[in-house]
Amino acid sequence: MRKIVLLSILLLISTVSGYAQFNFGMGEDDGGGLGGLFGNSTTSSENDTISATQIFSAKDYFRGLAHKDTIKMSWMFGGSIVLPGTAQIYNKDYWKLPIVYLGIGGMAAGGGYFLSKYKKTGDPSHKTYSTILFAGAALVYWGSILDGVCNYDSYQDPDPTRATLYSVLLPGLGQIYNKDYWHIPIWYTGLAVAGYAWNYNGKQYKRYKELSIQASDPNGGYTGSTSVSNLNHYRDTYRRMRDYSILATVAVYLLQVIDANVFATMHNFEITDDLSMDISPTVITPLETPNQNQNITLRQQNSFGLQLNLSF
Repeated sequence: MRKIVLLSILLLISTVSGYAQFNFGMGEDDGGGLGGLFGNSTTSSENDTISATQIFSAKDYFRGLAHKDTIKMSWMFGGSIVLPGTAQIYNKDYWKLPIVYLGIGGMAAGGGYFLSKYKKTGDPSHKTYSTILFAGAALVYWGSILDGVCNYDSYQDPDPTRATLYSVLLPGLGQIYNKDYWHIPIWYTGLAVAGYAWNYNGKQYKRYKELSIQASDPNGGYTGSTSVSNLNHYRDTYRRMRDYSILATVAVYLLQVIDANVFATMHNFEITDDLSMDISPTVITPLETPNQNQNITLRQQNSFGLQLNLSF
């Protein structure tokens, strides 16, 4: 399991690295590309664009919270993950702060209270209350981050960074933002298939693991006819398939994030309906070729050919 988690993290890092490389290849001021997460998203005008190569610091972030400077949507997103409520401060939605802090703090405290009661009494109802309250605190935390992204003031429509973060927070939301509704069934089908395979292979792995333990112990109570070696083989096979299923789930999730970003970036890229091709005769003038052996310049004769011009 540790290996699969490590591979998932490496896959995420490589994808984020690809964002930056793609963006830098397009230039700093185009405001798009997968690297929009790193420096091309702006606030109210193109004049506020921050260079993609600028190094972000905590000082810059808190200057932005004081509304003395602008910060990119990705920086605001990352900051609100560490410090919930800061996105609302930057967006000047101060009235939402009590909801965020009371929702997260109050529900988390209530969850901790009922968890301690469950440990003391063993009452399953206390465990249920604790789970519900912790889930509520997590939901408010997630909602505060999503709210910050929704209310960020950007001059781009659609904004590739916004589309990307939408898909990071909720698969398919970026596609809804881009109005690419037909993409949603594709990605949710992929997630459902990968998730089902993950669940099924995980259950089979646990099953054969328990049977292998029972069969290896003379007093384990195993009554089946399958040998220990075969049980171990099935156990290892389903464990490997479970790991592949986890990787597939992560891959589909990352691909739908990339899909949202790419289609938002290419949204305003238009090809004219006036497609034409023009073929005309032309004279081909060859380049002069120096002859190093005789220290002279050779010049071939002109020739006739065809010139092809495409307009799109």
